[in-house]
Amino acid sequence: MSTIERTVAPSADTPPPPPTKKATRRAGLSRAERSKRRAGWLMVAPSALHIGIWTLIPVIATFYLSFTDYNIFAAPNWIWFDNYIEMFQDPVFIQSIWNTVWYTFWTVPVSMAVAVVVAVALNQGLRAQKFYRTAFFLPQVTATVAIAMVWLWIFNPQYGILNAALEMVGIPGKAWLVDPDWALWSVIIVGAWQGIGIKMLIYIAALQNIDESLYEAASLDGASSVRKFFSITLPMLKPATFFVFIISIIGAFQVFDQIYVLTDGGPANATTMMTYEVYRSAFQEFRMGMAAAQSVVLFAFLLVMTLISRRVTKEED
Repeated sequence: MSTIERTVAPSADTPPPPPTKKATRRAGLSRAERSKRRAGWLMVAPSALHIGIWTLIPVIATFYLSFTDYNIFAAPNWIWFDNYIEMFQDPVFIQSIWNTVWYTFWTVPVSMAVAVVVAVALNQGLRAQKFYRTAFFLPQVTATVAIAMVWLWIFNPQYGILNAALEMVGIPGKAWLVDPDWALWSVIIVGAWQGIGIKMLIYIAALQNIDESLYEAASLDGASSVRKFFSITLPMLKPATFFVFIISIIGAFQVFDQIYVLTDGGPANATTMMTYEVYRSAFQEFRMGMAAAQSVVLFAFLLVMTLISRRVTKEED
């Protein structure tokens, strides 16, 4: 006798199965909300496609090429970690790391400190306030090559204005961009000066968001201007300071234009930076694989310093 399988229909008393999470989310969204969500994805799609093509793919290609001996003229061959081993055995690249760290160590805090002071001063309702803001911000929007040409004239050992000013007070002039002891310091001065404008603008925007009642209450308690600055202004500027600090580090590690124009990495590699070594490997020696490996190391430095800065800021908060 054959067994006949029958599907038993659920009775009216049997409860229906619980809806899935996906069905619950869909049921909770109205037709208008779903339409807005689709419209949002459509608006984001061009930007996401742009990032994928011009950022994500080049990043992946850089990581891949860093393990090859690609030189433009031949197909890349996989050589594993040879580029990284050679890189960290190269004294010039090691010196470029120290030069970049030293440059960052001085330009970032100096320019930030000056920018805070200038921003506070320009936020006091001074006369010709717009003129001063424009004057401080102008180097930020001026081509770096043009700025470097001006500083070449300032640092010129024969007829430069800096040596002329020093000789007027009895101090002998220096060969600023030729002497290995002074070349890096000269580049640091230019970098710190050029970075003041954008930091000042960010700090001014942050200062205008501080509640004036805090200063009024401090005045009633007899607090001086210096006390207000350290007890109210600086603590309230912490978010802006963190943002300025991060973009300053990234900008300092990516310095290239002024090095190329002012010193060309010399003298004796005294001003060679990591970005300049990437340029030299890629476009002078045509070692794209080595340049990709150096770029990966530069990215790792930026990532680590950003994470450390974020951790320190969180602990302070």
